[in-house]
Amino acid sequence: MKISEVKNVLIIGLGLLGGSYAKKLTAEGFKVKVITLNREDIDYAVKEGFIVEGSTEVDETLISEAQLIIFALYPHTFIEWVEQYGSLIKSGTVVTDVTGVKGCVVEKIQNMLPAGVEFISAHPMAGKDTSGVQNSDPEIFKKANYIVVPTNRNTPDAIRLCCELGRTLGFADISSLNVRQHDEMIAFLSQLTHCIAVSLMCANGDPNLVRYTGDSFRELTRIANINDEMWSELFLSNREALLSEMDGYRKAFDRLYDTIKNNDRETMREMMRLSSARRKTFNEGEKLI
Repeated sequence: MKISEVKNVLIIGLGLLGGSYAKKLTAEGFKVKVITLNREDIDYAVKEGFIVEGSTEVDETLISEAQLIIFALYPHTFIEWVEQYGSLIKSGTVVTDVTGVKGCVVEKIQNMLPAGVEFISAHPMAGKDTSGVQNSDPEIFKKANYIVVPTNRNTPDAIRLCCELGRTLGFADISSLNVRQHDEMIAFLSQLTHCIAVSLMCANGDPNLVRYTGDSFRELTRIANINDEMWSELFLSNREALLSEMDGYRKAFDRLYDTIKNNDRETMREMMRLSSARRKTFNEGEKLI
């Protein structure tokens, strides 16, 4: 199946990402329906015109009509949903997700789904400081990366469909990693950075900081405004990989600490030159986007 052959899309979970997917897919001509917990979110989405209909109940008709189902749920909720209702998904349906960790999800979901239903995992590397469908915005995809996470149980057609979905959503770059590679990379690029931001905000409780701060502190701590329910689950779900990256960060921080303590300016400058050189590769990529 090609993305051009998909007419009916079901999104399960209508938050920031689910809503952003719905807005973009509707704008691209897909018929989007949802299953989500809050009736207010459905009413909002229908009123704004980016879904056709939705249900707060597990609606067998919505599930059976869908050719593509996108799960925009927390990892444990995703697993629980498939355990309870996965048998309702019809053969030939392609299932994908937006979950931020894969090791605790992918194999379980693939084992639970009925024969003929294929789960191809993906991770949209996009988000905002705010949550909820009212804050959804497909513009967040424009400069973002989209990672497809196939296994040896995925067919070339499903992998291609998942990549086409990323392009349709407007992601700037689409890549592929296996489950282990994904979780190790995410531990460093996403989870560790959130750990650093949270730690920094917890390191100094001076209530007057906001009066003195500049752009560097604001930019570095932007992601410290964090969804504690979601991120605590992601941290613990990827515990070993994240702890390994935290150890690596502590070693680098301690090295920098020692250069300052020991007046070792040359080593300090060496670290700064390495930092600048590596950051420039990001700058070049941003220009291409």
